[in-house]
Amino acid sequence: MKICIIGTGYVGLVTGTCFAEIGHDVTCVDNDPAKVKILQSGGMPIYEPGLAEMVRKNVDARRLRFTASTSEGVAHGDVIFIAVPTPPHADGSVDLSFIEKVAREIAGAMTAYKVVVDKSTVPVRTGDKVSETIKRYCKAKVEFDVVSNPEFLREGFAIEDFLKPDRVVIGVRSDRAVSAMREIYAPIHAPIIVTDINSAELIKHAANSFLALKISYINAVAVLCEASGANVVEVANGMGMDARIGRRFLDAGLGYGGSCFPKDLSAFVKISEQLGYDFRLLKEVQRINAGQMDRFVKKIIETLWVAKEKTIGVLGLAFKQNTDDVRQSPAIELCQRLIAEGAILRVHDPQAMSKAKAVLKDVTYVDEMNDVAIGCDALVIATEWPEFRKLDLNRVKRELTHPILFDGRNLFDPAEMEKLGFVYKSIGR
Repeated sequence: MKICIIGTGYVGLVTGTCFAEIGHDVTCVDNDPAKVKILQSGGMPIYEPGLAEMVRKNVDARRLRFTASTSEGVAHGDVIFIAVPTPPHADGSVDLSFIEKVAREIAGAMTAYKVVVDKSTVPVRTGDKVSETIKRYCKAKVEFDVVSNPEFLREGFAIEDFLKPDRVVIGVRSDRAVSAMREIYAPIHAPIIVTDINSAELIKHAANSFLALKISYINAVAVLCEASGANVVEVANGMGMDARIGRRFLDAGLGYGGSCFPKDLSAFVKISEQLGYDFRLLKEVQRINAGQMDRFVKKIIETLWVAKEKTIGVLGLAFKQNTDDVRQSPAIELCQRLIAEGAILRVHDPQAMSKAKAVLKDVTYVDEMNDVAIGCDALVIATEWPEFRKLDLNRVKRELTHPILFDGRNLFDPAEMEKLGFVYKSIGR
């Protein structure tokens, strides 16, 4: 099918590339000419494992192209996906101005029936607004359908999540739109859940909020584990073997971050308020998440006594492994908190240092992970990169002024670290 994707951020670029990979003819649109030029020349504006290779493959096969022209994209696509940002306002509500602008642009360029699909994460009832906007600004007065098709892509695993999803959710109002969406997703073998548009929009916020709740729950349990001498990893393993619970998202750490969970949780709280419900459970999830960083910083300061003028190495800047995304990164927040305490930082990340430099100043960026510890009073692990499990711990111990390691992601075994002679502080153990 002929598909147009408007917006080439993480969601739009992965979606468009994967649709091309399964055989569709895709035009991706972005309003940033510089980004379009990078993509047209074979460059990649983000890091996502396997994405650069897949983009090149499908561009060479002429199934994937990039343009800055919305009208060109709309003319090409029988189905048009909106994948533009939905950033938060200061009060936690969602800024839908990008969605509204794109809806107007689509309406102005339409000359025949189109299926307009909202891929961005939006509040419930946004589909109604998109439909009203297109109807208002479409001079050709042609028929169209609006569909909600929320994404469930994890950064770092986005291609796998797209091609092998747990489910595909489609919120629709007409059989014609259902047929088009089923044809698009036919090569992907996964359950297709067909709902009304409002339900589809709620599913995304409800799912992300529940996962954030699960993370905050195990972090609250970790506090009890530390107070009682229990091991949160063993508790999580025991819980996770219950099929009703599952082990995923039960890893204690510095808390959730990134561009989705904090934003989507705040948005769901605000959406609930607007619908007349005080979702206090989710407000407590937010409070627990914020408190997790407070406790970890306190642990560092109590161990070092004074952080001022201490040199601290930090491993990890991205909000999670396998991405260069530093938006709402707990690792970046930790660095900023330590800098505020007067610490001197040496930092490393396998992929995110370039983007971190835009938001984290006055630190020393180190190219090799084992070099971070040189001359440091302590070392901190802030992101769960698998590479960090391969640290040369004997060398790290020699390089540190004092063998102190704070593990914010529980990558190492406390007993083994003690045998190696480290003062080892992790979470919930």
